[in-house]
This record gives sequence, C-alpha cells and structure tokens, in this order.
Amino acid sequence: MNIRTVRYDHPDARKLDGEVQVEYAERYGEGDLTPMDATHFDPPRGLYLVVYDTDGTPVASGGWRSQERSDEGYEDGDAEIKRMFVVRAARGRGLARHILAALEDSAREAGRVRMVLETGTQQPEAIGLYTSSGYAPVTKFGLYRFEESSRCYAKLLTEATDGTDAVDATVRRP
Repeated sequence: MNIRTVRYDHPDARKLDGEVQVEYAERYGEGDLTPMDATHFDPPRGLYLVVYDTDGTPVASGGWRSQERSDEGYEDGDAEIKRMFVVRAARGRGLARHILAALEDSAREAGRVRMVLETGTQQPEAIGLYTSSGYAPVTKFGLYRFEESSRCYAKLLTEATDGTDAVDATVRRP
C-alpha cells in the first residue's frame, strides 16, 4: 500500500471519483451533486489522498477541505471529509482507516478543530467506520441536510482546555 497526496483533478483521483459516483447512483439513484473543485483540497486548506496497490493500481481515495460557519450548517474550523472510497476488490483490508487517520492528522496539523462528514443510510459500512472511529452524530449540514437519508457526523481534532464539555459545545449533537 502506498498513500500519495494528489490533486483532486489528478487522473487517478478522477477515475476513483467516477467509480464512487457509480456506487452512489446504485445506492441512491444519483451521484453526489455537492459542488467541488480541485482547489478546495489544496494544502494548507485541504488535502486529497489516493492509495495505490503494490502493482500501482489506484484502489482508494479520500480528502478533506476547510469549511467555516455558513448557512449550510458548517462551523468555523471544520475540515469536511469528501470522497472516502475503496474499490470493491480492495475492501476489508483497512484502507479506509488508514486514509481516515492520515486525513485527521493533516487537518489537525493545519489547525482545523473538527472533522465533519455527510453520508447516508444506504452506506452502513461508512457509518460503521466513522462511529467506530470516534465520530458522533451532529446536526445536518451541507447540500443534503434536508434529505431524510442524510446522516452527518463529527469528531473533535483538539482537546478541550477550559474544563467544559467541549464535545457538546463543538460537536453540536442533533
């Protein structure tokens, strides 16, 4: 396994994005319509990763992009996970956990406060990954915040220093 930082518009990232869009369409009837641009993932305001198998085949991807307080429900200091995906043939090898850990480390180093993501009820594997990695349900945000099948999660990237329950204050439970 080889994890590389690439731009979101890199050919291998685009290939994997096309595959995840097909999977979204299979599960939800359409792909993800969230507006995204390669510049959203450019460091230090984001990061995009592609995992390559030992033969050089791209098998997984994921990225984060900075978000700030907005009408779509984001908060200042958010790092939004996008396009976490592992091809079917490579699932069950822990690749998603490796990507998730690398994204969290990168966002933390960039000074982001909270890692957030949106997934859906038709992706129970994703929900299992995130909840077992310390993510908690939060008030919905983003393009799909009004969709019944949407589920949003967050995890603090920093420790509370003032003695208060920073999880309830920062992770905004629904």
